[in-house]
Amino acid sequence: MTEGEDEKMSYRWQKDADGIVIFTGLFSAALAALLTVSVQDLKPNPQDTTVFYLANIYQLLADPNISRVSILATQVQPPDFSPPPSAVLVNSLWFLSLVISLTSALLATMLQQWARRYL
Repeated sequence: MTEGEDEKMSYRWQKDADGIVIFTGLFSAALAALLTVSVQDLKPNPQDTTVFYLANIYQLLADPNISRVSILATQVQPPDFSPPPSAVLVNSLWFLSLVISLTSALLATMLQQWARRYL
């Protein structure tokens, strides 16, 4: 190849890498916004725990036949939280796509640096 063809190829690679970096940056920002909303499905909702305890308190106070000793004996724990399998799957795919996007941006940046240095 001639010197001019090398420069054209280097220029094209740099411009292609520029486009990839811009696209992956925007895509990663959108993914991060979606992840902040979606990751909430993986944590227990504090309002559900509050409702559970309030319902127990109401049941204890509504029954006048319960003594104070039996109130202490009836302490119950809220059910264990288990995220829905669909939420786990969706969040796994969101995180995987974010990792792939950031890896693509890193590789495009490395291509730009290599093209500047060696071509």
